[in-house]
Amino acid sequence: MVNAPPNSARSGDRRRREREPAAAQAMALGTAKLNPFGDLHTLQHVCARLARSLRGVWEPLLRQDVRSFAEPLGVQRFADYRTERGDALAAWVPLQMSPANGTAWLVLGGDLVLELLDLFFGGTGAVPSPVPQEFSPAAEAMAARIGQLVAGPLGAAWEPLTHASFTPAKVETGADIDADDAVIVTRFGIAAGTARPVFVDIVYSVAALKVHGASLTGKVLDKAEPDPAWRNALTRATMQVRFPVRSVLAEPVVPLAMLMELKAGDVIPISIDANVPVMVGRDRLGCGTVGTANGRAAIRLTSLSVPEGLDP
Repeated sequence: MVNAPPNSARSGDRRRREREPAAAQAMALGTAKLNPFGDLHTLQHVCARLARSLRGVWEPLLRQDVRSFAEPLGVQRFADYRTERGDALAAWVPLQMSPANGTAWLVLGGDLVLELLDLFFGGTGAVPSPVPQEFSPAAEAMAARIGQLVAGPLGAAWEPLTHASFTPAKVETGADIDADDAVIVTRFGIAAGTARPVFVDIVYSVAALKVHGASLTGKVLDKAEPDPAWRNALTRATMQVRFPVRSVLAEPVVPLAMLMELKAGDVIPISIDANVPVMVGRDRLGCGTVGTANGRAAIRLTSLSVPEGLDP
């Protein structure tokens, strides 16, 4: 559990392991086709982006600050992944990926789902001991809700790689993947305070991601130069933004009795200062003097105001 003390035993710890590089796993399994993408640094970058945004999912559910991080991903046979997870209760939330028409699977440990369910109903996050063999309808609804909350950040994390959206489907007890099919396992940790982390997985079928092969094998550029044409077009568009400019010539103050007696033709005397303020929106641009230019009233700027925090 996320709220468990550091020395408590949980099924999430049992699933945590050091992952070998994808290529090494392929060699160990004796098949070169297990991972057709080579290194998956680009997808690991996507996982790191997703881990940061998932804090916004877990903290409202857990009602406390948490750390969210991505573990090194791995490629393995689906049967090996199921064996690794064991028989512990887990919720499998299908995330339909479009436009590739593939499916990613959000795998949530049963103890985490039950903890979040208890918190949702005002409890302390207690998990039944022993953990039930199957989910109640309320627990399935909680898992489905988590899938909906994760789908948005997942699509946003993929955006730099390719345009993709994820739509959660009905919660299941497993994935419709052949035992010998290769899958990419991405694992995310959630930790609160000094408690040991719990882990959730997002599993992708290698076959479903082949349409994104070119993107997955591309290099991740941390600092890319902007396209000059795009930058020039953005600059021109920015320079065309219009702002209302106004000047306050005078703000006379009169008693209420005078206001009540005003009628058409009455004169309210005003005095115009030598320097009047010139405003852009609600901000002061500077000061100027009132005069004429080309037969129209105008203001000559005599000083400019420097925004706070900028050097003059």
